[in-house]
Amino acid sequence: MGKQRRNQRKNAAMLDSDDTDSVSSSSTMRSEQMLVANGGGEEVQDDKDSVLDQSLDALFEKRGSTREKALETIIETFNSNLPHEFVEKKFATMLHQCLNSIKKGSAKEVALASHAIGLLALTVGSGKKAQEILEESVFPISEALKSRSESSKVASLLDCLAVITFVGGDEPEETDKCMQIMWQVVHPKLGPNVVATKPSPPVITAMVSAWSFLLTTMDVWTLDPKSWQGSISYFSTLLDKDDRSVRIAAGEALALIFEIGNLEKFSTVSKGSSESSAEDKNIARNVTHIQGLRAKILNQVRDLSAEAGGKGSAKKDLNNQRNTFRDILEFLEDGYSPETSVKIGVDSLATTTWYQLIQLNFLKRFLRGGFIKHMQENEFLHEVFEFTPKKKLLSSGERVSGVEKRMYKSPNSALNKARTQYLNKQRMLSRDKNAGHFASGFDE
Repeated sequence: MGKQRRNQRKNAAMLDSDDTDSVSSSSTMRSEQMLVANGGGEEVQDDKDSVLDQSLDALFEKRGSTREKALETIIETFNSNLPHEFVEKKFATMLHQCLNSIKKGSAKEVALASHAIGLLALTVGSGKKAQEILEESVFPISEALKSRSESSKVASLLDCLAVITFVGGDEPEETDKCMQIMWQVVHPKLGPNVVATKPSPPVITAMVSAWSFLLTTMDVWTLDPKSWQGSISYFSTLLDKDDRSVRIAAGEALALIFEIGNLEKFSTVSKGSSESSAEDKNIARNVTHIQGLRAKILNQVRDLSAEAGGKGSAKKDLNNQRNTFRDILEFLEDGYSPETSVKIGVDSLATTTWYQLIQLNFLKRFLRGGFIKHMQENEFLHEVFEFTPKKKLLSSGERVSGVEKRMYKSPNSALNKARTQYLNKQRMLSRDKNAGHFASGFDE
């Protein structure tokens, strides 16, 4: 049954890689049609840069609606093209104008500017520019997140913070700091005269998704035990919420935590003692606590994987929840992570772990209509997913014969056989490892 479910999920994921809207302005479409007629690569780049230059100038205008339209055009252009020459020349200006929009713009402008900054970071890739984006943006974003305004604005800011940290956060301390900023959106540190506002389901979903996305980049040994104790219990409470998106995000976060292991870093731990006997008692209590959490979560996941649905329940959302929690259940019980494959033009990108799947889904959702273009041409994403498009191989001068292509695709190829053997071995190790974690909650 487990293998059949994985195949069904894999086949479903082989459909077109993105079904989200990608709307281009009529002016952009007209310019692209004109450029096709002209037929030159340099003209295409020049036109893209001129459109971006005009849009960048418009960000200095006083009228908010003018800035919003300019940001929309910038986003469309970054989705349809990776304008490296423009970024090289106007990087700092674009960043600071977008940050100005975050500081003083409407909720719509803030959301657009946040998205534009994230696209800028993904386009420049890792390095000094990405680090500068992170350094310059953290404070304005964290201040904007405190405003507790429209959910769409908060969600966009969280997504932006996640992406710029993913690209530019070289040190674990930087990533941990940004994860803390996200966490405080839902768990604010309140002063004596501050009334707590209940976060909306979209904000909770966005926070959990962004937090999980950054957790995929963290080495478990670098995590501060004091930072995330109690997070397992919190995500468990989210599994009981009415909103389906909240439940799915929490379920994936829990799957990632269990995949990482070291559960004591994510659960409430009693304070230690200098007395060895007291320490032994604390460890025993911690083990019992983790065992209880694991049993509770397993029951919750099992129920959600078979939920019948209710009145007015959207069938697509219900199926998405069932499929997600069936994968989580199979992982918790047997150690099998879901295998998925996404079509990227003529290529396919496979994932075999929870952290890869979470990274892929987050970036796919963030890039929307630009996902295919970036996956085909973005060097940073090629490194993240260890993905080399065939188009890139051919353009680099490496010839791929028809026989080699068939061998590459064939499930009986030596490469695929070796990969299958490796994955089977990893699953066995993972299953034994998870069984050990679930039993004791501690690494050996």
